[in-house]
Amino acid sequence: MFSFKGSESALNVRRESVFLVLAGIFLGSLTMLNILGITRFIDLSFTIGETEIPFKLAVGILAYPITFLCTDFISELYGRRRANLIVWIGLILNLWVLFILWLGGELPPYPEIDPATGLPPYETHGRVFFEIRELAFGATAASMIAYLTAQFCDVHIFHWLKRLTKGKHLWLRNNGSTLISQLVDSIAVVLITHYYANALPIDPEISLFDNLTIFIISGYVFKFVTALVDTVPFYFGVKWLSNYLEIDPNEGYLDSEEEANDSNDMN
Repeated sequence: MFSFKGSESALNVRRESVFLVLAGIFLGSLTMLNILGITRFIDLSFTIGETEIPFKLAVGILAYPITFLCTDFISELYGRRRANLIVWIGLILNLWVLFILWLGGELPPYPEIDPATGLPPYETHGRVFFEIRELAFGATAASMIAYLTAQFCDVHIFHWLKRLTKGKHLWLRNNGSTLISQLVDSIAVVLITHYYANALPIDPEISLFDNLTIFIISGYVFKFVTALVDTVPFYFGVKWLSNYLEIDPNEGYLDSEEEANDSNDMN
């Protein structure tokens, strides 16, 4: 049982400040990864013996693992409602980014567009904006569909495992929810990016199936490894923040209304 040492108002300010920091990191990382998205692919292929192992990542994925760490912190400390809220805010924020990118391309001056590329000619001022705009439209549409599916999956599995284990085994809900949801995301974002946006750099020397498999496995392995690595900071972070915020994550983490809704769902 936690004792509340400070005044109630000071404690609330502290809790909301930490929430804003976690939400800010989450939303900033999410926006950055969708703008950078597939503007560049990193080739980290390596050789084992005489076998070359392909490993290709979109640059936007580098910021991706931190989004799941933030939602796990928010789920653990603030509950499912706050976690779901931040997921929806992330969607709205990215729609806002797309609107600004669209509006920026519709305002004068209007550059000459090369019909072969759909972009201004090379060395034309503003071409970089239109390149990013085109890639961001396709990548963000794919990413947002996968993002909503994966993030809600992450929050749902996290709390299902928390109820199942009665608040014990923090490592299980942290890794279990993240690893399953990131598999969903990895498959969805690659397939949608290719079939909807046609925005993946497909290698013509190998089959389409092999191309898509490389992108899916590379992305998932990266997310898998980083999810395992972040278990330690998540453990220490939850312990420290629980004391700092005077929150007991294992006692009363569902408010009465949520608990009642869960009971109704089980009936």
